[in-house]
Amino acid sequence: MNLPQDPVMLLSYVNTQLRDNYSSLDELCASLAVDKAEITAKLRGINYEYDEEKNAFV
Repeated sequence: MNLPQDPVMLLSYVNTQLRDNYSSLDELCASLAVDKAEITAKLRGINYEYDEEKNAFV
């Protein structure tokens, strides 16, 4: 799966997927065969962290 390279677009895409299709970041990463560490690092670079309770990057 090719994820958006722009961090803001990635944020929007991932949060939409988490809201609409997946109950956790782990589930999203497994389903799309993407690297969780890469996503979290890229979004940490724009000051977003994954919140398990909200199931979103905030």
